[in-house]
Amino acid sequence: MTDTSSPPPAAEVLPRSASPVTPINLVLLSLLVFLVYLRLKPAKQQTLPKPPPPTVFRTFTPPELFPYNGLNGMPVYLSVRGRVFDVTAGRNFYGPGGPYANFAGRDASRGLACGSFDEDMLTKDLDGPLDTLSDLGDDQLEAMRGWEERFMEKYLVVGKLVAVGSEEAKAAAAQK
Repeated sequence: MTDTSSPPPAAEVLPRSASPVTPINLVLLSLLVFLVYLRLKPAKQQTLPKPPPPTVFRTFTPPELFPYNGLNGMPVYLSVRGRVFDVTAGRNFYGPGGPYANFAGRDASRGLACGSFDEDMLTKDLDGPLDTLSDLGDDQLEAMRGWEERFMEKYLVVGKLVAVGSEEAKAAAAQK
């Protein structure tokens, strides 16, 4: 008679083999697949920003220049001694809220020559004659030339400023 209560002989005990499908292995495999995907996925095609519209040299009168003050998405232009500069790149200085914002869309010649940002340095009557600057002293004229040189180095000249009703203004209006 055999004893049924005793354990089976050692030869009959089979070792348990560990299964490779465990929760940790599934997480690690998922992580590996995800990293391979990130490495091999096609890169998103890069697009260049839209270039600004081309700037055409044109003739401005003071009322035509005035809207170019940086408000409502407009570029920032100002004039010095009849040259109109696109100072949009310096919007934080010349645009709305900047220290030189008074000059945006205006003839800045007198204010820059006198080193003043006061409203009385600006031409009040946009339809009147341009400021001749004839009453400025040598030091003031030199200061204005210095500003003009800086603008020439940094900014694009986009036009010239002429008085309303001048022959140049009439010719420019006829070309439109």
